[in-house]
Amino acid sequence: MNAKLERKLSLLHATAINMIDMVGIGPFVVLSVVAQIMGGPYFLYAWIAGAFLSYVDAMVWSQLGAALPRAGGSFHFLKEGYGKKWGQMMSFLFVWQTMIQAPLVIASAAIGFSQYANYFFHFSFFQEKAVSGAVVILVISLLYRKIESIGKISVFLWVGVLGTMAWIIFGGIAHGNFLEPIKHINDGIELKHGFAAALGFASVKTIYSYLGYYNVCHLGGEIKNPSKNIPRSMFISITGIAILYLAMNISVASVLPFQTIVESKYVVSAYIQALYGPNAGAIVTVLILLVAFASLFAATLGYSRIPYAAAQDKSFFSFFAKVHPTLHFPHRSLLVLGAIAFVFSLLFRLKEVIDAILAMRILIQFIGQAIGLLLLFKRKGKSFFPWKMPLYPLPLILAILIWVFIFISTGQKMMIGGLVVISLGLIVFFIAKKMKWIGEEATKVGDIEAN
Repeated sequence: MNAKLERKLSLLHATAINMIDMVGIGPFVVLSVVAQIMGGPYFLYAWIAGAFLSYVDAMVWSQLGAALPRAGGSFHFLKEGYGKKWGQMMSFLFVWQTMIQAPLVIASAAIGFSQYANYFFHFSFFQEKAVSGAVVILVISLLYRKIESIGKISVFLWVGVLGTMAWIIFGGIAHGNFLEPIKHINDGIELKHGFAAALGFASVKTIYSYLGYYNVCHLGGEIKNPSKNIPRSMFISITGIAILYLAMNISVASVLPFQTIVESKYVVSAYIQALYGPNAGAIVTVLILLVAFASLFAATLGYSRIPYAAAQDKSFFSFFAKVHPTLHFPHRSLLVLGAIAFVFSLLFRLKEVIDAILAMRILIQFIGQAIGLLLLFKRKGKSFFPWKMPLYPLPLILAILIWVFIFISTGQKMMIGGLVVISLGLIVFFIAKKMKWIGEEATKVGDIEAN
């Protein structure tokens, strides 16, 4: 009898996994970049825009995740949405891009970790790369265990994340000028084409910092009471993270001059140092590194389920279909993604990775998934979905339009790169079909795994 995934993750576990995935190194390293792009105190609007898109897009994920609570998330959403004719191709393209994009996400957290560690060590280029590679290896070793143990580790890391953010925010409130950045948020703002363009470019960075609210969907086969806990965990996560991000940015802007925010590589560490001295700056830097590690842990966990789910369905290479016989997790998928991420962490720089992550996944995963929900709703009807978005389909259409805007904002080079990855995926798909490396569907479209 084949080993199977087990539903062991509660709402608390799911929310913790989402939130530690979302709060990685991103908000700490892109804070100054966002301020520089926007060019004024209204840089807070970019963080509000990221939260708004996350809420709208989470409605799409919630409706699909509650109806299709299976390991692999988007793989099943695309397959079911596009039906028998196009579903296998779309789901294959998603897994194909995941084999590149997921290691990029993992690598970005590891690279960000090593770069922020320069606050202490002043690494050379090669030392920095050695650290990022070592971080990937450590995460893979921690994930090589049963899911209930991972749930407990996730809650521990989550507490560390919340504690770090609380300290950062408290410093701004206690300083006494917390409300000043809000009072001056519109100073110098001009609602023209230039502002819209800057908001688009800045939102690419802030949305990167929100990504991960849907991680629970990739773990759908391991979530208890998924029809309720999957949507709840996403909206709780986004609400909590949006409050934390905005409060953190306001706190930093209430203490540091705008020019210091723009120019500092370690802006949050500089902020705490300005409030409490060098020792406190060093402590918060250690905590930020813990947060980055926690995000890397959660992201790797979720992505490792995607090739496994596709292979189980005979829609991807069968090598990935195995579950560890005693630990009950997809060990081959975890090890392969970890190995690719290790290589990427040695090859790329953080700025390149952030733009590439978004450009690569928007067309298939976000826009393609939303269109797939429209098609599935048309075929199955309202009653098929245990969770229904308010004002359907307006949030779905709005999400598509915003994702198109963000895709364009990644820039021509990244847009072309994303299209190239999709084109290569199509070639591999048709070759794999012809050579029978991927078989006929293991389950009929619509045959959903029981809760």
